[in-house]
Parts: sequence; structure tokens; C-alpha cells
Amino acid sequence: MKLLIMIPAYNEAENIERVVENLIKNFSQYDYVIINDGSTDDTRKICARKGYNFLDLPVNTGLSGAIKSGMRYANYYGYDFVLQLDGDGQHDPVYIQSLIDEMERTGCDIVIGSRFKTERKPLNSRMIGSQIITTAIWMTTGGKYIGDVTSGMRLFNKRMIKRFGYDMHYSPEPDTLAYLLNSGVKIKEVQVKMYERTAGVSYLDFKGSVWYMMKMLFSIFLFQWFRKRIKE
Repeated sequence: MKLLIMIPAYNEAENIERVVENLIKNFSQYDYVIINDGSTDDTRKICARKGYNFLDLPVNTGLSGAIKSGMRYANYYGYDFVLQLDGDGQHDPVYIQSLIDEMERTGCDIVIGSRFKTERKPLNSRMIGSQIITTAIWMTTGGKYIGDVTSGMRLFNKRMIKRFGYDMHYSPEPDTLAYLLNSGVKIKEVQVKMYERTAGVSYLDFKGSVWYMMKMLFSIFLFQWFRKRIKE
């Protein structure tokens, strides 16, 4: 079994060294690659100076472009699994084996490291938005439930490596999960603990979170409806 840890990174100079050094020290049984997505800070300089394994995208392509690049890298080098791990340090690699075990036990295509598999979502504006998107996916997929729709910690099998790398322009977002579920892709969740970002700034402030939720709802309802009409 060959597993690649893929780390999309955009302006993560304050976090990337801590994330990668943890992998090198404690999880050296896994390979990793950083996808430097056209960062304008010192992310690239740090990766080069430390001798990290990284792909350097010349411009910012967005998360979907970074994921596509990482998946093509994984396919080229013959990896069986890819684990997406954010470059901000919120995800704990200690759960990697649990995600692998779930995939091997169930034969699913994607396993999501979920904050809300066995724990309830806290009552705040971001989590209310998350629950609304979860409900939208449930409504448009015939009752299939994903609790942590925005988790960036995901394990993909070989089939998904090829699909995200070479098929249509998939973004690793909730609307894509809805589309995949309606395409017969099997998705499971495993309970994990995530940490708060300790450095850097998330692009999703309150205004951005509201816009993100509206965009996802529009995409989920419109495109799922459109897809069903085409099938009819």
C-alpha cells in the first residue's frame, strides 16, 4: 500500500514548517508532497530552504487546481491512496490509520475526517451554515448524510485519484460531494479532533462564510436538479 499525504498550501509560511516537520518526525512511513499554490509570502522559500518535497505552481489556481495537481502527481508515481491534509496545522495525522481502516473495512471511495461523526455541532453561525449545507446534500441525494461537509481532511482511493486528477474540474467542496454521491461514489466519515488555526488568516471571515454558504446551496440545488432532468 502506497499512501501520499498531499498538502495544499497558499500563504502558509507561518504554519508549513510545523506541519511538515511533524510528518517527517512522527509519520515518516508516509510520503508527502506540498502543493505551493502560487503563494505570495515565504511559503516557497521555506520549502526550498528546508529541502521539502513540493510542487511549485507559478500562479494561484485555487484549491481545486492544487488538488488536481496533487492527484496527477500521485497517479504518476503510482500511489494507491491520497490523504488531503491542510497546511494550516488544523489536522492531526494521528488519525490517518483510522481513515485507512474505514476505507478498507467498507470499500468506500472517500473517507472524511469529521468533527461531527459522533459529536454534535456547536451552535454558532458557521456551524448553522454547515448544517444547512448538510441538509441540502441530504435532500438532493436521497437521504445520504455527511456531517462535516467542509472538512479538508479526506482520504481518496485510486479511483478518486484518477477522477479528481483527470476528469471534470472537481473542486473539493460540498457541492462536489453531493454530485459524487449521486454518481454512486461511496463516502464515509470517521470522528477526528481538529485544532484551531494558530497562525495566518483564514479566507473565510463572517462575510466570506455567508457568501460561501449561499454559493454552495445554489450549486447543490441547481446542479443536482439539472443533472436529474438530464437523466430523465
